[in-house]
Amino acid sequence: MARKRVPPGQKATKEFPVLHHDGVPRIGIAKWDLVVEGAVRNKLKFTWEEFLLLPSAIVVSDFHCVTGWSRLDNKWEGVRFSTIAEMAQPNPGAVSIFMTAEEGHTTSVLLKDMMDEDVLLAYKFDDKPLEAEHGGPLRLVVPKKYAYKAVKWIRKITFLTDHQLGYWELRGYSDGADPWKEERYSR
Repeated sequence: MARKRVPPGQKATKEFPVLHHDGVPRIGIAKWDLVVEGAVRNKLKFTWEEFLLLPSAIVVSDFHCVTGWSRLDNKWEGVRFSTIAEMAQPNPGAVSIFMTAEEGHTTSVLLKDMMDEDVLLAYKFDDKPLEAEHGGPLRLVVPKKYAYKAVKWIRKITFLTDHQLGYWELRGYSDGADPWKEERYSR
């Protein structure tokens, strides 16, 4: 039997609602960088131009918001997280990824989940540069998780040997964030 496309408690929409906690930061590409650090053999730092030179991938995936909507068949372009991990070479004890966005917003995802082929650091959406209100210039996309794990305006990736909770998780949202299990809130 084929799996349903929309998880329980979700409704499909063709819209792409804009939801975030604070305002949209104004990020100048000339000063933008991405830092990769923590429990890795190679610390990395990319300017925007350097990041765009990394191998790109296109992934079509569904996007599930904890508020109850799902947008199907989204076309994202960016760099696979596994490409960054391969370059950074995580230490054997690394278990988690802690991401920090512009203005300090954070999230965390287990390293094993981040290594899925469809996890991207996305800079394009439907063949256009990712708009700022949707996380541009760069956002994380983790299709198997609710979208609060897909941090917008990402600036730093930290590999950790322990797992820390991010902004929403510290405020009662589930750390697992699996839409198929309706892991919306901590128990």
